[in-house]
Amino acid sequence: MARQSALPQPDGERPAPARLRSPAQLDRIIHERVRLAIVSALAVNESLSFHDLKKLLEITDGNLSVHARKLEDAGYISCTKSFHRRVPKTEYRLTGEGRRALERYLDHMEALIHATRER
Repeated sequence: MARQSALPQPDGERPAPARLRSPAQLDRIIHERVRLAIVSALAVNESLSFHDLKKLLEITDGNLSVHARKLEDAGYISCTKSFHRRVPKTEYRLTGEGRRALERYLDHMEALIHATRER
């Protein structure tokens, strides 16, 4: 899917390419390194378990829990808890809103990169 170099507006509409929003207007939920990694990993996987995400991102249980909760509270990921042979299993999925937020974030970053390279 080709992206326009313009940055998206909060309502999802893209402005004319000449209009740029400032870097300060980045989605602060996704912009944090660990949360961006979680959302990116879930964007290319249907779902990932807590264990798989922890191993993939090489972070602690507490760090993953805190960042996943922030994404879940924002509606960007969903969390399903179950048991498999008496062992708790936590599974994460990217929601539709999370996918749209990631697309907006990537569009914004691409526009900033493009604007910087034009200088």
